[in-house]
Amino acid sequence: MQVSKAERNRKLFDWLGVAPFMLFALMFLIVPTLYLVTGAFQDANGHFTLANIVDLFTDKIMSSFSISIRISIASAIGGVLLGFYIAWALVLGGLPPFIRSAVMTFCGVASNFAGVPLAFAFLSTLGRLGLITVLLRDWFGINLYATGFNLLSFTGLTLTYMYFQIPLMVLIITPAIEGLRKEWREAAESLGATHAQYWMKVALPILLPSLAGAFVLLFANSFGAIATAFSLTGSSLNIVPIQLYAQIRGDVLHNANLGYALAFGMIVVTGISNIIYITLRVRAERWQK
Repeated sequence: MQVSKAERNRKLFDWLGVAPFMLFALMFLIVPTLYLVTGAFQDANGHFTLANIVDLFTDKIMSSFSISIRISIASAIGGVLLGFYIAWALVLGGLPPFIRSAVMTFCGVASNFAGVPLAFAFLSTLGRLGLITVLLRDWFGINLYATGFNLLSFTGLTLTYMYFQIPLMVLIITPAIEGLRKEWREAAESLGATHAQYWMKVALPILLPSLAGAFVLLFANSFGAIATAFSLTGSSLNIVPIQLYAQIRGDVLHNANLGYALAFGMIVVTGISNIIYITLRVRAERWQK
């Protein structure tokens, strides 16, 4: 079957439409990733070596991976729980439409609010002289930092991450909750199921792949964050992105190839997370069709 000249021109025009995206992905995603992976298996002279990969298993670096993973898990759990409740209230709580519109708009902005502005916002709010810290001290006699709380710590960074984790969860899980069909609830009720039984035996099992996928995505989202952590805690909290930054910026810890190996390790962790997310997302979409 011959393809007409007009059809060939149309296909060429379609390919030209996606060419800028493909070029952008090639220049800023594919090529840098290949460069990092290659550098992870080279020494300073460009010779092949496994020493950088072996160095990833030293106590200091393994500790940084441990801290990063624990912070990512904690912030992802908090984001999933609170984000799911907010999304449930917006979709099934009977709130006025303008509330939902306002919250979804805020979530779209807050899910991308990170880095120096977010760190400054939390320091101004929950720092030692932050607004809430001072109000609790002066109005209620509660010294927040005397209780052991410290914004520049594991707990503080986890709380800061949840600022963008919760809105992201709302955006992810809202379509899944909207996909719960009214007929499923009616069928459960007609068989004598209570509200709690419907959620435990019907709704939550259907939403489970979406919830698990959202957890994995939130984990990956916080695992690679550096700007917020570095702006908030400096180098006092030894997470992987800060460790990587210290290796490649040229200070006393300078070892670019070890930095590439750290980046390779992060790619492996986030890659596994994304594969799990895609798998769970495909499974969840079966119920949404």
